[in-house]
Order: sequence, then C-alpha cells, then structure tokens
Amino acid sequence: MTDNNKTYPFLDLALANAPYMDELKQAACDVITSGRYLHGEQTMTLETEIAKLCEVKHCIAVSNGLDALRLIIRAYKEMGMLHEGDKVIVPANTYVASVLAISDNGLSPCFCEPSESTMNLDANYIESLLSPSVKAIMPVHLYGTPCWDDKLMKMAQHYQLLVIEDNAQSIGAKSDVAGMWGTYHTGGLGNAGAISFYPTKNLGALGDGGAVVTNDTELANCVRALANYGSDYRYHNIYRGLNCRIDEIQAAFLLTKLRHLDDEISRRQRVASTYSDCISNPHVKTPYIFAKMKQVWHQYVIRVDARDKFRVYLKDNGVNTDIHYATPPHLQPCYKEYKSYKLPRTIAMANEVVSLPIAYPITPDDAASISEIINKFEP
Repeated sequence: MTDNNKTYPFLDLALANAPYMDELKQAACDVITSGRYLHGEQTMTLETEIAKLCEVKHCIAVSNGLDALRLIIRAYKEMGMLHEGDKVIVPANTYVASVLAISDNGLSPCFCEPSESTMNLDANYIESLLSPSVKAIMPVHLYGTPCWDDKLMKMAQHYQLLVIEDNAQSIGAKSDVAGMWGTYHTGGLGNAGAISFYPTKNLGALGDGGAVVTNDTELANCVRALANYGSDYRYHNIYRGLNCRIDEIQAAFLLTKLRHLDDEISRRQRVASTYSDCISNPHVKTPYIFAKMKQVWHQYVIRVDARDKFRVYLKDNGVNTDIHYATPPHLQPCYKEYKSYKLPRTIAMANEVVSLPIAYPITPDDAASISEIINKFEP
C-alpha cells in the first residue's frame, strides 16, 4: 500500500552521504593533519584501487570526468594517433560532456543513434557512419549499463578504431563479453576509459574528481604528464599541458566511499529489479535488464509518451523525478552546425525519458510504492 503522505526525493546528497559521515569526517581530518594536499598517499592509493576495480594496469586520478576524456584524446594527439579534423563516433543521446571532449581537441563528433532496447549506442549503425576520417569510437555506458558486444569490438578491431570508453556513469559495471584485453569491467574494455566522480555518481566525491584508466603504458605516462602542466618531472615540461589534478581530500573521500560501493550497487540493483517487476502500466516502458551483464543503475530511466503530464502526476503524489537528457548534444546552441542532423530515435528518447528515484535512501519497498502510483497513471 502507498503512503499518501510520504515524499520520495529524486536525489538528496546530504542523505546519500549520511551513512558514511563519521568516516568522511575522519578522512578529511587525516588529510588536513597530514600537510599533503596534492599528489599524496590518498591519491596514489585511490589510483591503485580503481585500477584493480577496472582490471587495468594504470589509473590516473584527475580533476573531473570531462577532463579525463579531454586528456585521453589530447594524449592520443600527442602520440600521433589522432589529429585535428578526425572524427569520433559517439552516441547521439549522451550527455554533452562526451561531445565537448571531442570538439575541445579539434576533432568532430559523428553521431550514432541509440538502440531502442538498451538506449546505448547501436552497433548496427556504426558501419554506415564509417569514413576515412573516422578514427575512434566512444561507447558511453549510459545510466550504468555496459555498452559493449562482439560486434562493436570486432568492428573497432577490423577498422583499427581507437575505443575510448565514457565510463562516467558505470564504475563497477561488467559486460558479459570480454573486452580487448580479455577482461570484463567497464573502463577496461577498450583502449582507455574515463571515469567521473561527480557527487551524484554511484561513487561520488564531495566536490569533483575523475580518472583515466588504461592498459597502455605510453598513454598513461602521457596523460599523467599532461594533467600536471605537461611535466614528466619537476620544472621539466615536455608538453604544453593542463592543470587537471585531483586533491587529496577528494581522493580520501572517494577511498572511504569505495569501501561501500558494492553495497551501494547491490541496493540500486534491488531497487531497479523492484521497479521492473512492479511497474505494469502499459503507457510506461521500463529499461532493458540484461541476464548476464552487471548493470549498476546510476539512473533508472523509463520512457513515457505523455511525459510532462506524467511528471506532474508523480510530483503531485510525492514522487520527484528528473530527465536525462531533455536536449541532445546536436541540438544544443553551442553545436548549431549539427542541428539539421536527422536522428529520430535520439529525439524520441529525449522527449520521453524520465529518471525515477534510485539514490539512497530509496529502498525496494519505496520502489514498490512508487510503482503502485505509476500504475494508476492515465495519460
């Protein structure tokens, strides 16, 4: 039975971090008293642990997820593997940061339609987008679902495309198909991966942070130098670099929360399963659940034709929602040169997607109650 007086927040970061408050306070205190605020033990330990989690040799902790993507592409340019004017295949329904990283480096996005079932990049479209100028593909593991299959990997290998994973939303997720290095965790499937530790993520900082993960030692060394003013050692700059370093307090916070990541993912999986089992409204399309892939449910995204009416109805019944994302990158004002592109699937999703509450403290019982409310909706 639903509790008519209860409200369900979409996201409250104070509540989300409350279970770890004492540990976070101690972590901050330890860093403050250490006197080391950059390039210290916390950052090195975080890099080691994230590399283990993603099953890769190298992790470079950086300032945020966008910078992680920017640095990967910039490093490939420094290594002579990408050049200005090259194109990168990217899902058209991604968050704009994926595209910003491409254009910021003087490359061009080549927008690929998403799959109707998974809402991830549809590998069936890739071959139709290929041209001599396409040099890389950026699979985005959107909403916590791995974007990886045999077709994508074989196509990348056959056409010698770099695979740069946008793993901003899916740390801890696992594909059911091995990646290029024989491992299964997202971030370690392709040539390199970018992670975001934005506060809303499943593993979120109390500020911002990101990471580059890879098995390529040359790339890792280049990224590490670029992120630190382009220097390979103190006062010696081999590149015209950037300042993209994570600080010790954020690294300490992330290490604290990393200890609880498996539990957080498990809770999200239970909430997602409850939604999928309980929502039966024919006007609502629930997300695809893979039998063997490990989905980590950064967002639980449904599709509804009458979205505006639906969201007002849920709000009136105490359920707060969000939209990821209402305007695709090619329709953003900063990318007006792409506004004429015909991307019907992308537009349809942008007009229909609704994100339901899944962040802590939402429980499976809450999901059942929210589902009951959803099932009574009539457009």
